[in-house]
Amino acid sequence: MAEIKDRENALIMETTKGQVVIELFPDLAPGHVGRIKELAREGAYDGVVFHRVIDGFMAQTGDVKFGKSGGKDFNPSRAGMGGSEKPDLKAEFSNVNHARGTCSMARAQNPNSANSQFFICFEDAGFLNRQYTVWGQVIEGMENVDKIKRGEPVQDPDKIVSLKVAADVAA
Repeated sequence: MAEIKDRENALIMETTKGQVVIELFPDLAPGHVGRIKELAREGAYDGVVFHRVIDGFMAQTGDVKFGKSGGKDFNPSRAGMGGSEKPDLKAEFSNVNHARGTCSMARAQNPNSANSQFFICFEDAGFLNRQYTVWGQVIEGMENVDKIKRGEPVQDPDKIVSLKVAADVAA
C-alpha cells in the first residue's frame, strides 16, 4: 500500500474494481474533508454506486440517499439526485488543478450546494478549476478507478464496497 503520511487525513476506498487510496486536503477544504470523513465513519458511502462515469472525464459517486444499493431509498433511476441528511456545504474553491486522480465535490448549479456526492477525474479537467471544491488526490489505485464501468446512467454500476478513514483501519 502507498505510504500514508497522515492516517487521519487519508481514505481507503474498496470498490468493486479494487482498492483506491486517497490523500485528503484538510488545509484546502476543511469543511468538505470533514463531511467526507463524517459520512465515511457513519458507513454512509458503503454500497454507493458510481452513477455517472464519463470516459476521459470523471467517475461520480456519493449519492448516499438514492445511490446506496441496499439502502431504503435506493433508486437507480434517481441516483445522482440525492445527498445526505446534512446541510449543504459552503464552497471552498481553490487554485488546485483538476488533474488526473483529483477528488472534487459534485454540486448543483448553486456553488454552495455540495453535500455528499463527489467525483474522481480520469484526466486533466482544468476547466473545472475554481468552480468545484477539490478535497483530495488518489495516491494509489488509479488503475482501479480506470476500470469503473462507464455510462450516464451506468447499467449495472460498479460501487464503493467500503470507504474508511485510514486511521480507523489497522495499519
